[in-house]
Amino acid sequence: MDNDKTMKMFHHMLKGEEIAKGYCLRTKMNMKDPVKCLRDPVFFRSKVNVPHARTKDQYKAYPTYDFACPIVDSLEGITHCLRTVEYHDRNALYWWVQEKLGLPKVKIYDYSRLAMISTVLSKRHLRTFVENGIVDGWGDPRFPTVQGIMRHGMTIEALKRFMLEQGPSRNTNFQEWDKIWAINKDVIDPTCPRYTGLVNPVKVILENYENDTFVEGRTQPLHPKSQDVGTKVVYYSKEILIEREDAEMIAEGEKITLMKWGNCHITSKKGEGDSLVLTGKIDETDKDFKKTKKLTWLSANQGLNLKVTLVEYDHLITKKKVEEDEKVADFINPKSKISYDAIVENSIK
Repeated sequence: MDNDKTMKMFHHMLKGEEIAKGYCLRTKMNMKDPVKCLRDPVFFRSKVNVPHARTKDQYKAYPTYDFACPIVDSLEGITHCLRTVEYHDRNALYWWVQEKLGLPKVKIYDYSRLAMISTVLSKRHLRTFVENGIVDGWGDPRFPTVQGIMRHGMTIEALKRFMLEQGPSRNTNFQEWDKIWAINKDVIDPTCPRYTGLVNPVKVILENYENDTFVEGRTQPLHPKSQDVGTKVVYYSKEILIEREDAEMIAEGEKITLMKWGNCHITSKKGEGDSLVLTGKIDETDKDFKKTKKLTWLSANQGLNLKVTLVEYDHLITKKKVEEDEKVADFINPKSKISYDAIVENSIK
């Protein structure tokens, strides 16, 4: 196609006319160039009747990544372009565009992409999870998107620390999620308030408590090591609740420690399953906490607690790494989201 016909077709592309459907604009270079990305690369594509996600129908043809990025980077004053290693073979084309247009040359630094175990980072695969209703949108806490991990509890500070620890390596970077969450715990632990919640509670009756109806409120710190976090009111009563798993491990005659209260001698353990009830005597003068089970608890007074739903998240896929010839759909984890009821102290409001 000669220059006149090329320009005419290019204008058809820009106007989005049907005749230009399926056309692209290529740069006439050298099809025998030893650098493959310099063999007549595509610089514009026609998008007739294909609305853009952001600009909708405003434009009918779009520049390719190879053409747009070197121009935008240079015009915006970028001095060093950081690109993942899969673009390394296209660096020559990036600089060719800048040279031919007389633009300042930008230095390129290649680094490896971050890969996480049991995680797919491909937008194509992630879109499948969204479109099939496997997740609750792009911000689902199980998703490896910024919105997703922020909803899962990630902090900006922890994310920065994690990325700085990785460094700009060119080697394949395959990371465990445990590491990034451990960093996040270090960030939030000094300022995170503590509240008590029970999933499957069992009643404990303190037979030496003052009376059946009296409830005492005591002010306790929200953080055991930081007074700056604030305080909360903890309610003490004759009947309290502990976690069923803890209750089942306690033997008659055993001494346990009720956190923020004191030692308790279990005098009886009756029933099983939903009818399990323990009886004990609280002894706040006993300060020997060695070798005792340390248990969290709540007052059994229903008006002092709230019902909540707790949600635990697991990996979306069951395999640590999905290979090129494997289908992600074959490894979807059916139990990646588990919800259950619990009760928590009402000060959490």
